[in-house]
Amino acid sequence: MIAIAAALIIPAGQSFACTPVRVWDGDGPIWCAEGPRVRLAAIGAREIDGSCRRHQPCPKMSGVAARDVLVRLLGGARGVTPDGHVIVAAPAMRCRSAGSAKGDRTAAWCSLRGVGDLSCALVRAGAAARWRWFGGDRVCRR
Repeated sequence: MIAIAAALIIPAGQSFACTPVRVWDGDGPIWCAEGPRVRLAAIGAREIDGSCRRHQPCPKMSGVAARDVLVRLLGGARGVTPDGHVIVAAPAMRCRSAGSAKGDRTAAWCSLRGVGDLSCALVRAGAAARWRWFGGDRVCRR
């Protein structure tokens, strides 16, 4: 059983560490051992059931496949919780908050050593599409 601290919203512009412990889908949330739940900034992936929400990007890759790309970037699956979250054990990421992502999630740009910016890596892999919502003014370098 993984103990997860209560979720908190990190104010926009603030940097923070996130040690990923579990993932729901291709754009998050990513549960951080430190407490926040991160919704990756400026991208949209299909929902885990394969659907696309209205007024959001709808990339071709399935929700499950997009989640699996994110899990691989975070070092691979270590198991699955009874409610379907994938357990990961990635090193700490450096994140910069773009503010609230509705509910108990923080929208953030996060970088992982050896991968770089996760939002950009997911777009390059076709797992997500760029989306100006949740801090989308930043541009990914090729």
